[in-house]
Amino acid sequence: MVKIKICGITTLEDASLAAQLGAWAVGFIFYKKSPRYIEPDKAKLIIKELPDNIEKIGVFVDLPLDEIQDIALKTGITQIQLHGNESKDFCTEVVNKINLPVIKAIRVKDFVDLSSIPDYKNVVSAVLLDSYSKALFGGTGESFNWGIAKEAKTYNIPIILAGGINPDNIVSAYAEVQPYALDISSGIEEYKGIKDHNKLKELFSAINHI
Repeated sequence: MVKIKICGITTLEDASLAAQLGAWAVGFIFYKKSPRYIEPDKAKLIIKELPDNIEKIGVFVDLPLDEIQDIALKTGITQIQLHGNESKDFCTEVVNKINLPVIKAIRVKDFVDLSSIPDYKNVVSAVLLDSYSKALFGGTGESFNWGIAKEAKTYNIPIILAGGINPDNIVSAYAEVQPYALDISSGIEEYKGIKDHNKLKELFSAINHI
């Protein structure tokens, strides 16, 4: 089964449908500048209604360690995604202090951007590759050269592919890269923060034919 992460969750309805359709994970954005930001108290209410077999991933951007820890404890997230400019040492601190798996996001423009992967390799559980945007940390709706993601697999760390994935291109994305997981956010939205349930169903229908 292809692992699918549905990110930018803000409602129980969207999270429940993702779980029902077979998502591996749902993602909650705890970055206040994001249009998909969710208050930790609201995320907690959603998370407690979800089945145990789905990962609940909290997404953070350059937030202090103590604030990440507070949100993790409050909400009940099961993994942490660091989507900013967090260093290897900071990732190590998060792993050691919070004791949850950490995913490190790397925003990609070119092959040279993969050079930081070895720094994180023995610290994080996976690397997420997302499209680079000067203004945005994730949720750009833009894809990048998937050949770069294929190259990233040579580092022998689980690779999560993000950036512009939608029901129309998810099969080709998986076929070309064969990543550990695929991360989808804007490609299945009705509007920012709210998922289009028909697109969500189309996405899983497409991936289930692989």
